[in-house]
Amino acid sequence: MIHATPQHGTLGADLRALRRARGVTLAALADQLGRSVGWLSQVERDLSQPSITDLREIAGLLDVSVNSLFRSDAPSGEQGFIVRRDARRPIGSRAAGLVEELLSPDLTDDFEVVHSTFAPHSQIKTPVCRATQEVGFVMSGRMDIWIKGQTHHLNAGDSFRVRGEPFRWMNPYDAPCVAIWVIAPPVY
Repeated sequence: MIHATPQHGTLGADLRALRRARGVTLAALADQLGRSVGWLSQVERDLSQPSITDLREIAGLLDVSVNSLFRSDAPSGEQGFIVRRDARRPIGSRAAGLVEELLSPDLTDDFEVVHSTFAPHSQIKTPVCRATQEVGFVMSGRMDIWIKGQTHHLNAGDSFRVRGEPFRWMNPYDAPCVAIWVIAPPVY
């Protein structure tokens, strides 16, 4: 039996990766959309193009912004390999005080790399707990991270790891903090 190689860097491949990262079956998502499994399968294989209305509904069900599904047109030799600074896709939880951009070319790998900017005096109050392994590296500024009940103060050059434990971040300082996160499996 011959298996087709999944395309990387396509809307369909990203939708499939997001759906799988959330543990949602093709049938369950199709049912929530009021669409057939066949239609959704064709969208994920780039054989059918969803309307903007479909994309809004899919994004809502997968808890991502519609903007995160769109990418700028990279030169053909760079697609799937290079992400230019001005072509990063906005992603993330859309929490107040946090701007996240995807550094990975797409969401089809076993991990994703995220550029996070934490505004001064911002925080998430409710701990996050997800079935991931995450490593973060503080590029500039300072931040605090609470992992499993303990607060850690981080400076530029420091790194941290979270392996499924509840965590939350805080930037109680007067300057923005920029961190790079590697998350496996992808959640955005």
